[in-house]
Amino acid sequence: MADFMEKAMNFVSEKVGNMEKPEADITDFDLKKVSMDSISYHAKVAVKNPYSVPVPIMQISYTLKCSGRVIVSGTIPDPGNIKANDTTILDVPVKVPHSMLVSLGKDIGKDWDIDYKLELGLAIDLPVIGNFTIPLSHSGEIKLPSLSDLWNGDKEEDAEKEI
Repeated sequence: MADFMEKAMNFVSEKVGNMEKPEADITDFDLKKVSMDSISYHAKVAVKNPYSVPVPIMQISYTLKCSGRVIVSGTIPDPGNIKANDTTILDVPVKVPHSMLVSLGKDIGKDWDIDYKLELGLAIDLPVIGNFTIPLSHSGEIKLPSLSDLWNGDKEEDAEKEI
């Protein structure tokens, strides 16, 4: 009987291990908004669901590193579902306080940009398997806004408030 149970467990674990899982990719990371206290960036994440049922996203965790240091990190709890048999585009906001950018003076002073690495963890609840995290990473350069961008950003916000 123990031999039968062991074979059954091996069979199930092999099938579950070879089961197709959702895939994700960071497609874009851009400046979204400049305010007097922070800069907001948004990452676009494309998540492909191979299942015929929607898959719930438990949370998205993010870490933005610049010059080898963590600049900002956080989590977005319960951001929704991944559409069945489709690709869902998620918008992941990352808000960076200006005080953190000031601490990167050396990197900024060279060429008015910051080399970054964005790490995301997309925790989803898969049928049969349970909780599963898709690790994602994206590297690049963040171009910093000029002083005129800061002033124009406030005018845009004021115009939005008037509407």
